[in-house]
Amino acid sequence: MYTTDFETVKRKDEQYIEPTYARFPVGIASGNGATLTDFSGKEYIDFTSGIGVNIFGMNDGAWKEAVIAQVNKVQHACNLYYTQPQTELAELLCQKSGAKKVCFSNSGAEANECAVKAARKYNADKYGEGKRYEILVLNGSFHGRTLATLSATAQPAFHRYFSPFVEGFPSFDPNFESFLAAVTEKTGAVMMELVQGESGVNLLDFGFVRQVEKYCKAHDILFIVDEVQTGNGRTGRMYAYQQFGIQPDIVTTAKGLGGGLPIGACLFFDKTEFVFHCGDHGSTFGGNPVCCAGAASIVKRLDEELFAAVTRKGWHIYTEMNKLSKVSKVSGMGMMIGIKTDKLARQVAERCIEKGLLVLTAHDKVRLLPPLNITDTELEKGLKILREVIEE
Repeated sequence: MYTTDFETVKRKDEQYIEPTYARFPVGIASGNGATLTDFSGKEYIDFTSGIGVNIFGMNDGAWKEAVIAQVNKVQHACNLYYTQPQTELAELLCQKSGAKKVCFSNSGAEANECAVKAARKYNADKYGEGKRYEILVLNGSFHGRTLATLSATAQPAFHRYFSPFVEGFPSFDPNFESFLAAVTEKTGAVMMELVQGESGVNLLDFGFVRQVEKYCKAHDILFIVDEVQTGNGRTGRMYAYQQFGIQPDIVTTAKGLGGGLPIGACLFFDKTEFVFHCGDHGSTFGGNPVCCAGAASIVKRLDEELFAAVTRKGWHIYTEMNKLSKVSKVSGMGMMIGIKTDKLARQVAERCIEKGLLVLTAHDKVRLLPPLNITDTELEKGLKILREVIEE
């Protein structure tokens, strides 16, 4: 018998679930759009969207309709057979990105694992196995929690206890001189987030990114962009790289793609279109038809009208936060924003909860990832609470 009593849920969580999360004292019972409700009936404005997952908020009608319709047909088929939702979603992603092929997985970490394998195979096929296996990553990066993607995550705080790591991921600082110093005869690819989410919502310099891309193209070094958090309209375009005027060889995406169900995708462009052959990669659940049906309903609605709204709302948040005397820095792009205040980020998040607002943290910053379709009324209500907390 299930209960909706928060204390019972909390007690069972502590009894049966491995304590890998520093949970806030909130239990989400239901929601609609960007308004969530806990077990006691208290409402919260949601500036988290499940860490960028519920990009059309809670209880999205179109998404539910697509998911339920697919559940009533085929909930799973192994990848030895064809399913319509998988091919439809792949077509949509290629149309909106210019990619040639897609490989599906269950998460952003797995999509990044796929990109790592693809980069190594591309270079092994062309230059010989073990010759150009290194993938350069940026200091401050976060690419996942599997052992390979954790190795590619250049943040020491995530590395405690888990050595030895997978070799082949030298790191460099976000400037061109540091990048050049890191390149060797072993360099086969570069992987970066254009807005580093976990390390503080840090937007990379446009000129630097373009310099790296130009160098990579001139030296046949694959350019991989991790769009797990920045993708699917979050920054005001389908993908953040489209804001930078660059063309990656591989793009990874997840989070908001599924609208609430687990899915990741690795997108291959011209140079990498045929890097994999039968048996080179695979996933039992990757491209699950229910997840793909939900994702297709999301991707179909990622259009210019939505991107314009994301840009407008994101700029409004940015300007409103910059007006506050106790805010020292606002960073990010679109509706992916980091705010540095004179208080600890965790303290701000806890106080916001008391007042009815959910926010995230990223190192020393408060991180905001509201649903992309948050109403202006919900947005203003949330900003009012955030202002009050910061200025207290």
